[in-house]
Amino acid sequence: MKKEHPLQALASYMPKGAFDLVVPYITFYKVELTLTRERQSVLGDYRHPYQGKGHRISINSTLNKYAFLITLLHELAHLTTYIQFGNRVAAHGKEWKMEFSKILKEFVGQNLFPPDVELAVRTSLQNPAASSCADEQLMRVLKQYDEQKENHYLVEQLPPGTLFKTKDGRVFRKGERIRKRFRCEEVTTKRIYLFSPVYEVEMLTA
Repeated sequence: MKKEHPLQALASYMPKGAFDLVVPYITFYKVELTLTRERQSVLGDYRHPYQGKGHRISINSTLNKYAFLITLLHELAHLTTYIQFGNRVAAHGKEWKMEFSKILKEFVGQNLFPPDVELAVRTSLQNPAASSCADEQLMRVLKQYDEQKENHYLVEQLPPGTLFKTKDGRVFRKGERIRKRFRCEEVTTKRIYLFSPVYEVEMLTA
C-alpha cells in the first residue's frame, strides 16, 4: 500500500534543515516521490521515465530521519546518473558513485547529522557502497538512531549458537563468521545462509 505525500510533509521524515536542500531536486526533476511501508529487501527505489511517467522514487517511511535522507540522496543519484548516461552504465558503477558523492557533499557540514553519522557519511564519500545496507559502518551508526525494539539485535551482536528470527518468521542458529558474513543454519530445513553482520534480527530466548 503506497501513499503519496505533499512535499511539505517530507520535512518531518528528514533531519531539520534538510528539506530546503532536497526540494530543489524534487521540483526541478519533477520527481514523483512515494513513501511506502517497510520493505525487507530494499530501503528505496528509483524508476526512470517510461510510457509517459516521469522520474519515480519510493522510500521506506519507517526509516529514521538520517537513514531516510541518505536513502533519498542515494536514489536521486540514480536519477542524475540516468539523465547523463541512460542505461549504458552499471547501476552502482563509477558514474553513480561520482554522482552520489557529489550530492552527498552538499549535505555534509550543514549540521544535519549527529557527529557519528556525519563522520560515517564523510568516510562513505570516498567510495560509496551500493546501498547504505552494504556500507557496514554507516549501517551500524544509523541503527543507533532507530526506535529500539525489544530483543532485536544485529547478527554480529549475538553470541554463537543463538537462535534468532528474521522478519519473515524463519528461525536460524548463528554460526561462525566466514570472511565478511555469518554462516547461519535455518532450523527447520538445515539449509545454510550467509548473513550480513549488520542485519537486524529478533533474538529468541528460552
